[in-house]
Amino acid sequence: MSSSRTSPVRPRRRNVLSGVLVGIGIAAFVDEVIFHQLLQWHHFYDKSTTAAGLFSDGLFHAFGWFAVVAGLFLFADLRRRSMLLPARWAGAILLGTGAFQLYDGTVQHKLMGLHQIRYDVPLLPYDLLWNASAALMILAGAVLLHRTRHDTAAAAGS
Repeated sequence: MSSSRTSPVRPRRRNVLSGVLVGIGIAAFVDEVIFHQLLQWHHFYDKSTTAAGLFSDGLFHAFGWFAVVAGLFLFADLRRRSMLLPARWAGAILLGTGAFQLYDGTVQHKLMGLHQIRYDVPLLPYDLLWNASAALMILAGAVLLHRTRHDTAAAAGS
């Protein structure tokens, strides 16, 4: 394959990787701060002591920040190389945020039973809202990614 044919693909993929990592980190951060700390509805791991739950929250929080930092390093590199595709990057953030939330709501909440959104209340409304909002973010991100599938840095004005 020629270089001119494959050159736009890598920047598009790197924009997606950067955005997905930032999106995952944002989802983890919002979940941690709102549901774990402010509302105190659950910990990342609720099947042990409070101390174990708090420790698991710390690991979860660190994971989220590592994802954001890695995504922002890629973002800075894309900007430095004039390869940033802002709409594609934003779509990837939505995709990453929604995918992480859907994973959390299905795998961690239901399949693994690490924790629930909340305890001692009917869970169905919480589960539906949690997973429906995740699906909407995934859909919005996928639409943006589809619309920008042929974008290049030169076409985006970067």
